[in-house]
Amino acid sequence: MSDPRYESFMGRGPKRIAHWEHWSNPDAETYLTGIDYYAHPRRCRLRLKELYPALGLPIPETDEPKQRPEEQTDQGKGRWGDSYRDYWQQDEASHRFHSLDDMLRFSPLEQGDFTGWHVVVDGDFRSEDVIYERYRSKFPAEWGDQAPPESAADAVGFYNTMFMWPLLVFGYENFLSICLEPEFDRIMEEFAEINRRVFRAFARLPVNFVVCHDDIVLSTGPVCSPDWMHKHIFPRYEEFWDILKQAGKEVIFMVDGCVDAFVDDVMSCGARGIISEPFTDYKAIAKRYENCFIAGEGDNRVLMRNDADEIRAMVESMAETGRMSGGYMMCIGNHIPFNVPAEAIKRYLDLSDELAYR
Repeated sequence: MSDPRYESFMGRGPKRIAHWEHWSNPDAETYLTGIDYYAHPRRCRLRLKELYPALGLPIPETDEPKQRPEEQTDQGKGRWGDSYRDYWQQDEASHRFHSLDDMLRFSPLEQGDFTGWHVVVDGDFRSEDVIYERYRSKFPAEWGDQAPPESAADAVGFYNTMFMWPLLVFGYENFLSICLEPEFDRIMEEFAEINRRVFRAFARLPVNFVVCHDDIVLSTGPVCSPDWMHKHIFPRYEEFWDILKQAGKEVIFMVDGCVDAFVDDVMSCGARGIISEPFTDYKAIAKRYENCFIAGEGDNRVLMRNDADEIRAMVESMAETGRMSGGYMMCIGNHIPFNVPAEAIKRYLDLSDELAYR
């Protein structure tokens, strides 16, 4: 049986439009299944898989109860799904450096090991082999260096494709304060050298797809100018993604915000497609790039309002885009977090079952 996600990534247009959902709503799982997520997380997920197999959510290995959010002691950094964050990146960055001059003197290559830095993908980046072994351990040994054919389950993702490195290391405001300084060119080249190691390691992994994440835009459009992006970011994408493509792997680009201004750049660098947020014009991408992968058109603000007619109109519009592109997937692009009404999520999923067909 063919993998609908693989078929979608490759633009082959499976009859039923597949899902790729950013999911962190435990209360919705309890509502949908009738099984308390916190008391029985495995049983709950197994039942959810029976009811909505298209979601493709991972199944916990054990049914050990989870602590409820209201019972957790550290609630100071914001909730994510069933737990709270214990840090905030801007705070971390402010403790790391004493001044902007300190930041401009920083050497990513000299640091090398970012374990404990809270840069999302913490770890040792001092050599390609160290990176390879860390990621290779996540896949079955019997696969060798070859992924199962026509499978999307073996993808690997990297959060700091290029833009995120300085943003996370220095903090957002600090990054914007130094990114135009001449000394910043060296810093970006050093981050690029780290990522050469990453993508050479990924080229050796038994995967068919690499999901490359970089939040290069806001909901209103670009963070940095096209000139800056063409100097520091897009040439590196082209280089890194060519390493992957030479090894037979496809690139999926993930980005928050409205990526309209940079769609052509991302695609010309070698991406198979883009997953973004509802601020992006997906119908325009579908018209411009035949059967490319696209996802993220669904809007959690619609779900928050929980208006049945509005949710139906959204799903109808998403299905229309799905019929324009063989690579389209159903996706609430700005996430399904813990505070989205469970009833609205059920409407969305049930309407997708009813309407999301080619």
